[in-house]
Amino acid sequence: MVRVAFVIGDYPPEERRRREQAALSFASKDVEVGIVSVGATPYVLGLTPAEIMLVAPTFIDAFRKAEAEGYDAIVPLGTLDLGVDGARCVVDIPVIGPTEAMLHVASLVGDRFGGMVYHDKLLTMMQAIVRRYGMEHKMAGWRTTGFDLPDIAANSTAMQDNFIGRARELIDDEKCDVILALGITQCPVHMRPDWLADKLGVPVIEGIGAPIRIAAMFASLGIKHSRVRWPKSQTFAPKSA
Repeated sequence: MVRVAFVIGDYPPEERRRREQAALSFASKDVEVGIVSVGATPYVLGLTPAEIMLVAPTFIDAFRKAEAEGYDAIVPLGTLDLGVDGARCVVDIPVIGPTEAMLHVASLVGDRFGGMVYHDKLLTMMQAIVRRYGMEHKMAGWRTTGFDLPDIAANSTAMQDNFIGRARELIDDEKCDVILALGITQCPVHMRPDWLADKLGVPVIEGIGAPIRIAAMFASLGIKHSRVRWPKSQTFAPKSA
């Protein structure tokens, strides 16, 4: 049995439950998904790269805790890929960034990606993350559903309608052949990817199931991150459970 740690930050209780349930739904007879908490959160209005940089050490510490507890691989919640790059220099188990995983899965099922982001204010930040992974040339178009993260729960129906309508624009106007839900609260927390795919007629790639299953595959195949690309940090001492 492969054990994948899903690292979740602070959320209001109901929002936390929704995210835990979404992650646990991707467990199987061969894959155990466990929840590891981290004392930070992206659940704020007006999130910027400054907040992302500030929480990276906290996420890395949570990843170290997961490794010490015997997990075989790690996935952080959310498409910001919080702490992923640094953590690969600290822990010896695979750390899979949700957005990076989504981009590679999408490359197997399409050529022209459409990115769906929460709000216009977050668009440039998500574009920069995709650019960092060298996948900007795959993005044929971008749209937003119009709600910042903390506002989605109270506007779930409107968000879903906007997602479907604007994803349809990407398909019809930009000829996108796969949609990326670049914000897990859109999908799979509030909408199932298979339900969306049926409505839109193209694959919809989300950031919880895809990275969890890729993390499990890495662990089961014994694949680890390159120490040439991510040399082991000498700053962080081993962390015991």
